[in-house]
Amino acid sequence: MRRVLDPIDRVSEVIFGLLMALAITGSLSVASAGEQEVRSMMSAALGCNIAWGLVDGIMYLVQTLTERTRNVNLLARLRGMPSADAAHRLIADALPGRLAEQAGTQALEALRQRLAAIAPGSVDARLRRDDYLGATGVFVLVVLSTFPVVIPYAFIGELKLAMRVSNAVSLVTLFAGGWILGRYSGGSPWKSGLSMAAIGAALSAAIIALGG
Repeated sequence: MRRVLDPIDRVSEVIFGLLMALAITGSLSVASAGEQEVRSMMSAALGCNIAWGLVDGIMYLVQTLTERTRNVNLLARLRGMPSADAAHRLIADALPGRLAEQAGTQALEALRQRLAAIAPGSVDARLRRDDYLGATGVFVLVVLSTFPVVIPYAFIGELKLAMRVSNAVSLVTLFAGGWILGRYSGGSPWKSGLSMAAIGAALSAAIIALGG
């Protein structure tokens, strides 16, 4: 069964939600925060990620619809090209930069023929079941990423210790995300994991410094 979201999508959404939650938990002061402030922080972190999960899910659908509409229009333009050379230029412009530079005339012609063979009307821009599942997955991942950050505050009474545990769990989660991306890319999982943990810590500090 084809996965609706690829590893990059999944890890990116988890890290985004994690950083949003860290920005809120980072606003707590050990010296002045009491039980009520901790509860308010936990509610704010969850509410924030629910809102951003909804926004991210909707934008996932917008991006999918936009890309499909562009592809449909490109296919229509390709069929209307007056010559093979013009079609080759259109295909090259649509390819990623480095790939377009490496593609020769034979590769572009093979692509043109394959695209021209697609039956008119068989490609459309409509959103499908998998797209809505993907948007739902984005929402769920952002919301779930709140819990590794806030759960320590629910079970640890000493605020300073809860903060340390929360930050430690967050770093482990960031490392795991980098590890997954490293394996997916074929690189070094350890290097990718450590880099992601360092980047995540720096981004979290920057978000808190800038006011969340």
